[in-house]
Amino acid sequence: MICFHRSIKYVNMNWPNKLTMGRIIAIPVMIVIAYIPYLQSIFFCEVSYANFINFIIFALASCTDFLDGFLARKYKLITTFGKFADPLADKILVLISFLILFMQKRMVVIGSVSLELVPMWGIAIILLREFTVSGVRLVAAQSGQVIAAGWSGKVKTFETMVAIGFLFFAGLHQAIAIIGLVLMYLSVILTLYSGIEYIWNSRKIIFESI
Repeated sequence: MICFHRSIKYVNMNWPNKLTMGRIIAIPVMIVIAYIPYLQSIFFCEVSYANFINFIIFALASCTDFLDGFLARKYKLITTFGKFADPLADKILVLISFLILFMQKRMVVIGSVSLELVPMWGIAIILLREFTVSGVRLVAAQSGQVIAAGWSGKVKTFETMVAIGFLFFAGLHQAIAIIGLVLMYLSVILTLYSGIEYIWNSRKIIFESI
């Protein structure tokens, strides 16, 4: 009876929220796929079945990220659930994708230098930025203020999604691995910049009680 009641609630959701829920459901699916032994075998070149499938899921989920926002604004379907779940789904989807790629420990060799495609310090910077921004948003919401997202945050989100796409296919060719590496480093730089910009724009809220 409880399951039926929950399914009725899902059916009654508007389309933007359904797309957000689909993105949330995709996250555990990607984790499971990353751990299925059979799917670790090679699909093409050095790209595994798991990476290929997870790339498809990630690409579709990323498309719903842009689509649900467009639908919510165009048809005035913005809800409290959407405001909470949409950015949360985006952040977790990106972080889980990076963690899946990090666990593969793939390296790229440039000359005599070997570099991790997805270094732990890069994930740590991205995670720190997201925690900080979420904390600032919480404080701002409690005081009834809304901090608009800067252009750098939007560019960072798009660039990071492109980077993850290349990283899933890094085994296809050395050139793709190098592009993925460059995009990974660029993602970290944009993450730092957008985080600093957000804190600077929020400085009055953060330091008002000091």
